[in-house]
Amino acid sequence: MGDPAIRLDMRRTKLGFLLRLTGIVALLLISVACLFVFLAMNPYTACMGSNPESPRPGTSARSLVSAGTQRCYLLHIPPDYDSGRSLPLIISLPGFTSNPKGQEYLTLWNEVADNEGLIVVYPQGTSFPLRWNSSTALTDSDVDDVQFIADLIDEVSNIVSVDPLRIYVDGMSNGGSMANRVACELAGKVAAVGVVTGPPVEPPGGCNPERPISLIAFYGSEDPLVAYRGGQVEESFISKLIHRSSPPISFPSVESYIEAWVNRDGCSPMPELIPAQGDASGVRYTGCKDTSEIVFYTIEGGGHTWPGGRPTFVGKTSRDIKASEVMWAFFEVHPLTVNP
Repeated sequence: MGDPAIRLDMRRTKLGFLLRLTGIVALLLISVACLFVFLAMNPYTACMGSNPESPRPGTSARSLVSAGTQRCYLLHIPPDYDSGRSLPLIISLPGFTSNPKGQEYLTLWNEVADNEGLIVVYPQGTSFPLRWNSSTALTDSDVDDVQFIADLIDEVSNIVSVDPLRIYVDGMSNGGSMANRVACELAGKVAAVGVVTGPPVEPPGGCNPERPISLIAFYGSEDPLVAYRGGQVEESFISKLIHRSSPPISFPSVESYIEAWVNRDGCSPMPELIPAQGDASGVRYTGCKDTSEIVFYTIEGGGHTWPGGRPTFVGKTSRDIKASEVMWAFFEVHPLTVNP
């Protein structure tokens, strides 16, 4: 029959091998899935043959050349679009590994756009996995995504009727930190920004907006990827895809990130409480320069998700507040201020 201890050791060895094999297979499946999405949505496939001369209501794939590179985006036009009337423009940036279709699906911005008469654009990042060059802490890319957003605003304004005083940018996760960079560097073009679970990091050159700019942010208190209270984020498979041999990343707390914007805009340090909506509690900072304003929502128990959106990310998704609707209500009262 053999030694029972030897048989037990053989079983353990076999189990360990099977577990390692399962892990390798799972990793390969994830990699293949990411590659499939990348190939399906990259600019050279998803946008090839796009750019109809006269955009119509609905969603279409388009592309432009920015800094010598073809870049892809989805353009959504509301059903009652009239070229004789200028409409607000929302630019919504996907998170790390996500794409324009994913952001469109996640945020439900199209529903808000069709009800309120908005034009929505979902741009695509670059590299593999897809991402935005939002800060040196998160990417090692030299892609000029700020220039891309500026070029995108000009491009869309040339093909549909956009109100130049009502252009807004928001984003999820890495897209949220890119929206933050836009606030720092394109405040002359963008009226206000929205950040959802964006890692609270500064752009490479710091943050010195040319004017006070309004910002609304949503963060989950139990986000496993962007720690609400700040701290070190250990290396993971995903972080290794960005930085081949990077040290762990340290993020400041979300509250210190908001405080930095309050100071930049010269707001009163004592916020007004916004009535709670279920698991969503908010504060509003007023008394800011040039009528700017900072609004900050905390989702109690919330994860790395878009409040009120489809639950495709990590952790709990709030069903008590809809970020896209609240964001538009905020954007609507914060057009671009033009100093004489």
